[in-house]
Amino acid sequence: MKKMLTTLALLGCFSWSMAQQKQQPNIILIMVDDMGYSDIAPYGGEIQTPNLSRLAAEGLRLQEFYNNSICAPTRASLLTGQSNHKAGIGFFNVNLGLPAYQGYLNRESLTLAEVLQQAGYSTLMSGKWHVGDDSIYWPNQRGFDRFFGFIGGASNYFDIGNYTDKVPPVPLVENNQRFNLEPGHYLTDEIAGHAVKFLEEQSHTNKPFFLYVAYNAPHWPLQALPEDIAKYKGRYAIGWDSLRNERIARQKKLGLIKADATIAPDPEVPGWESLTYDEKKLWEKKMEVYAAMIDRMDQGIGKILDKLKALKKDDNTLIVFISDNGAQGGFIPAGRKRQRSSGPIGSAGSYDYQEQSWAHVSNSPFRSYKASAYEGGISSPLIAWFPAKIKGGGIARGTAHLIDLAPTFYEIAGAAYPATYHHITTNPLQGVSLAPLFFSLREIDRAVPLFWERAGNRAVRKGKWKLISSYPSKQWELYDMDRDRGETNDLAAQQPQVVKELSAAYDVWAKNNNVVDYDKIKPVGPAGFAGPTGGGSPSPAGRKQ
Repeated sequence: MKKMLTTLALLGCFSWSMAQQKQQPNIILIMVDDMGYSDIAPYGGEIQTPNLSRLAAEGLRLQEFYNNSICAPTRASLLTGQSNHKAGIGFFNVNLGLPAYQGYLNRESLTLAEVLQQAGYSTLMSGKWHVGDDSIYWPNQRGFDRFFGFIGGASNYFDIGNYTDKVPPVPLVENNQRFNLEPGHYLTDEIAGHAVKFLEEQSHTNKPFFLYVAYNAPHWPLQALPEDIAKYKGRYAIGWDSLRNERIARQKKLGLIKADATIAPDPEVPGWESLTYDEKKLWEKKMEVYAAMIDRMDQGIGKILDKLKALKKDDNTLIVFISDNGAQGGFIPAGRKRQRSSGPIGSAGSYDYQEQSWAHVSNSPFRSYKASAYEGGISSPLIAWFPAKIKGGGIARGTAHLIDLAPTFYEIAGAAYPATYHHITTNPLQGVSLAPLFFSLREIDRAVPLFWERAGNRAVRKGKWKLISSYPSKQWELYDMDRDRGETNDLAAQQPQVVKELSAAYDVWAKNNNVVDYDKIKPVGPAGFAGPTGGGSPSPAGRKQ
């Protein structure tokens, strides 16, 4: 029987290989920014995301998909299939003086667009870049035929045409030319609109396409359209305590977490009932706007799906949806406090962000926040949709990472990853293809563990074990992810041999990827951070605005 199953599995892979040689599939990669694991409905959230719910019902969800905890390093691995250090963005999009920390993608690490373009694909991008500020490193210079979006790490969502130091312009680019967002237009709609426009252009060609949609939402500043905010009026009056309980109950019902799953506490988050009436109203408004931003993002996905169907390309398109990191905790840095905003929360010119108490809900049931290597920082939803090729409604454990998407896309596209590109020797891919998981629910065959390092935060994941140290401490902690994904019970003292094995593997990986002790390269002050970076405490008592 086992031999028969193996034979059938091999025949299935062969059949897929032969089919994709006849007609290369289209690929759409959608990534949102600073959105927690539980925010969208398919992962337990109450926010209205019917289009993502459709993709999940007709496709596959992973329980365990990992990012690099913060914007630029995540994008570096996503676009290249390399560790962020190997790709040149070991810290952020700032140059710290070493090749692994140069702050932009190096030429040895090919982008998805460069490889797929060589395989005959149209390569399209709409949204946030954040892996090279200088124009020689912009998307059109790294393999994208068409690009619309912004280059840096954050942007306003409205361009009100009256710029001050508090309200900078929306710095948009279309195909290497500056683009002005018209007053009253909303950036999330523009990103989705240009994605639809690029798809419409594909109706005039028989080439397959790769479309990368990199939303800014729901990254700060909290700005949304009034009609979307109105949908959530009063929804968050129950407070973060009750809302988190609701989400966790739904996650258990959906089968995303076990009935006896460990739930990570955060003693810094105050009880909702400890707030005054006025404080509650202010916090409610923040979450209403945050939800509205995700709602509008999902509406844009609906427009992309409608265009796919109208072009009769939906049956041959793989869509993958992820988030770049967990939701954001920590203090509001100087200059972005509530009193510096130039309008009510959610309006053009306002400059608020979600903050830690609500982010604790967004990252349910996990520990910590954006910029951390705990699960709350590096765990993302992943939805994969491909009609007739991915069985609908499934949930798989996966234990996959950003570096796995490049080999996945190349396999299904029949794209060869070159050893040299424009006379430059390329970095070998570091991940594994997820195609067997997506199409046959087969276990991922990973020969080496997964590794992380960013700003001194380190982690290793091998099987059920996760080793982690949280800067400035260099003390290793060990968690059993099968029993304790909430990371509540440190087993390092009980499992010294596991710690020794995984820490030794980390040292080898760090050397091979040119990782440097963070204390030796740490920038002075806030250089390199696009706003709050997670961790730490919320505003005092979770209240100060």
